[in-house]
Amino acid sequence: MRRQPKSSARQLRVGLPKGSLQEATVRLLNRAGFRTHVSERSYFPTIDDPELAAVLIRAQEMSRYVEDGALDCGITGEDWIRENHSRVHHVTALTYAKRSNRAVRWVLAVPTASAIRRPHDLAGKRIATELVNVTKDYCRQHRIDASVEFSWGATEVKVSSGLVDAIVELTETGETLRTNGLRIVDTICESTTQLIANRTAWKNSWKRRKMESLATLLTGAVAAEGKVGLKLNVAERHLPQVLRLLPALRKPTVAHLTERGWLALEVVIDEVQARALIPELKRAGAQGLIEYPLNKVIP
Repeated sequence: MRRQPKSSARQLRVGLPKGSLQEATVRLLNRAGFRTHVSERSYFPTIDDPELAAVLIRAQEMSRYVEDGALDCGITGEDWIRENHSRVHHVTALTYAKRSNRAVRWVLAVPTASAIRRPHDLAGKRIATELVNVTKDYCRQHRIDASVEFSWGATEVKVSSGLVDAIVELTETGETLRTNGLRIVDTICESTTQLIANRTAWKNSWKRRKMESLATLLTGAVAAEGKVGLKLNVAERHLPQVLRLLPALRKPTVAHLTERGWLALEVVIDEVQARALIPELKRAGAQGLIEYPLNKVIP
């Protein structure tokens, strides 16, 4: 494994999540304008910005290294920040990829046929999870005297085979749990992906400005997911019917063309809407329609 490049005063140490979010994070950085490459034999991705020094760290550990200053900032889940009881600065939320465009949930689940119907039925029972501290906090808040143990993986199998009475597991829709014969009893917590910063680094004017710039580009790339730009020309007499076709809350940019009586429109829409909308716009009188991909949408 090659050594990490030496950092300088003008270099931001950034932690990128290794594991399930790694590929999606690299794609996000590339869309944000950073050419990022990860070698199979290295934990130090290369980024075409000399002011960024990146290292791959498991999301579960990220907040600890950001809190103690080994990293200036990093990308991780809000769940792991809570699990580590980390005191970090939250720069911005970055909901994307497997963590979708909504919060994911850590849920308390039991076999479908289990007699456990509510959290208090877990008194004296065993719960397996990777999110041990958050689950223990939940039990304390609900005054449930249950045993919480760490699970290295295959958590669904442990409860299905009777090794434990319940599990706390991450889910988006609950479909995987239902497929494994499990039933959700309660939601322990919700989580989104976060860009976090070391509190001392955040007070450094140069580092803060760099992190704010990074946040702007990353959130712009997230906002552009599933969106496309649409350009079209339309005669003024057809403008009302064209505007009626455009999705609600999508205010187009309208400009006059050099040819009298003609207008140019530009709008950002959901990509899935484009295939149905473009033929309708053409029938309504639009011409010169151009659909183009978007890398970033900055509010």
